[in-house]
Amino acid sequence: MALKVVPLTLKEANKLVESLHRHHFPVVGHRFSLGAVLDGTLVGACVCGRPVSRMVNATTVLEITRLVTDGTKNACSVLYAAAARVAREMGFQKIQTYILDTEPGTSLIASGWILDGLTKGGNWNCAGRGGKRREDQPMGKKQRWAKYLTKDIPEPPR
Repeated sequence: MALKVVPLTLKEANKLVESLHRHHFPVVGHRFSLGAVLDGTLVGACVCGRPVSRMVNATTVLEITRLVTDGTKNACSVLYAAAARVAREMGFQKIQTYILDTEPGTSLIASGWILDGLTKGGNWNCAGRGGKRREDQPMGKKQRWAKYLTKDIPEPPR
């Protein structure tokens, strides 16, 4: 039987994040969440929200803040592709996500995303954040992957 994409509440998505994600805690908010179902079982979840960086325009860019699966083949790719389709229909110009520098990005490539940049990494827990602490954030370099959804933001050369 084929994977099916279904809408999820944040509570449903966070339950899967809490049980399966390797290095992140559940999120506080979202714009929408999607699930991947196989034979009636929820095998993956994708949480889409505003960009974490305050320097990114939250009205034109959507960010996948969590994506988790139980390892079911193609579940990540199906969720990345579905999130991009929904984002396009909602009028977003770009969808993006971050993965660890040590991850290959295979599912993102399969879904038509491009490597859009690298971050230098670092600690979120600095004085400029007003004392808010993030204990679930890996400190290393990250890869930013994106899919450009409209001609309003041209895709950068590869």
